[in-house]
Amino acid sequence: MKKIVQLTAFAMVLVVNAVAAQSWQAEIIAEGLGIPWGLEQIDANTVMVSERQGQIGLLDLSSGKYQAIFQVPDVEQVRQGGSLDIAKSPFKADEYYFTYSKDVGTGIETVLAVATLQQQKLTGWRDIMVTKSGSEKGVHFGSRITFDDKHLYFSIGDRGHKGNGQDTQTHAGTIVRLNPDGSVPKDNPFVGDDDVLDEIWSYGHRNPQGLFFDEPSQVLWSIEHGPRGGDEINLIKAGQNYGWPKTSHGKEYWGPVDAGEAQELPGIESPRYVYIPSIAPSSLVMYRDSRYPQLTGKLLAGALKLAHINVLTLDENNQIVHEERILEDLMERVRDILVLADGTVIFSADTGRIYRLLESKPQ
Repeated sequence: MKKIVQLTAFAMVLVVNAVAAQSWQAEIIAEGLGIPWGLEQIDANTVMVSERQGQIGLLDLSSGKYQAIFQVPDVEQVRQGGSLDIAKSPFKADEYYFTYSKDVGTGIETVLAVATLQQQKLTGWRDIMVTKSGSEKGVHFGSRITFDDKHLYFSIGDRGHKGNGQDTQTHAGTIVRLNPDGSVPKDNPFVGDDDVLDEIWSYGHRNPQGLFFDEPSQVLWSIEHGPRGGDEINLIKAGQNYGWPKTSHGKEYWGPVDAGEAQELPGIESPRYVYIPSIAPSSLVMYRDSRYPQLTGKLLAGALKLAHINVLTLDENNQIVHEERILEDLMERVRDILVLADGTVIFSADTGRIYRLLESKPQ
């Protein structure tokens, strides 16, 4: 039986903090969901939502009406795991990719699945990659999905085991690159290397929960959780090592001790930006539209611990030269950010709310 919940339409407008002489506002579209981990646009007025407890639903952006349409089979909803990201396929009409956590008996794995949306129903659900990243721990699943013109990328955290970051016989602590059907592209950087799994595009990651391929610049960006301090934004290159746990800017949770051997080492790609203290990043997009001129050409990241949207300005060399924090007064753990086709930004929060970002106004 389909569950239909009427949620609060966007009547409440919350005025939040000023940044750069602007006052940003957020408007509630809907509330009352479980943790809305992933968002994806279906059509001009509909967004698909992945609730971490295992439901997939459709949200009407005009009315705030939400309808659950699917329960993810065999989902293991434990701690940070559950039903995670959603991404609409750019390769095949009406096809959607999903990541979720699944207990396969030998551990909890991060899984990539695909299904078809027909008449507001998901059909043909099937797993196309069950990663080799299993752990008994319910943490660090990564799980964001993005695409270039031919391939799919998704991120996998170290699953709570530091050593996985440098162990290339596991998918934990990596970003993988696949063909649309889940097979391995022949030009992946480690194909033919018996010491590295073929799917791996980059490794040495701790928990990358934001991943975005920017088509105009042809750059793949990630943002990942560091330990106590040391969250990172990385520009992802094929075959590169991003250091964890050999390099880190953070400290151990149990004391004032460096989490890595050093902050930088030869042969390891250094981050483009480091957050100390940690903001606990959850998502990442590049804003390329003109609806919010102040955001055009900037990276937007959701922050969980420090509860805001992080706005990052780049120079012509893709170096991050300025950071702003908006919507801090909202006090919401921002889980996912989605840019709609018309340039509108919507975002989800762990309280079960989904918001629309309003144009900023001069003070």
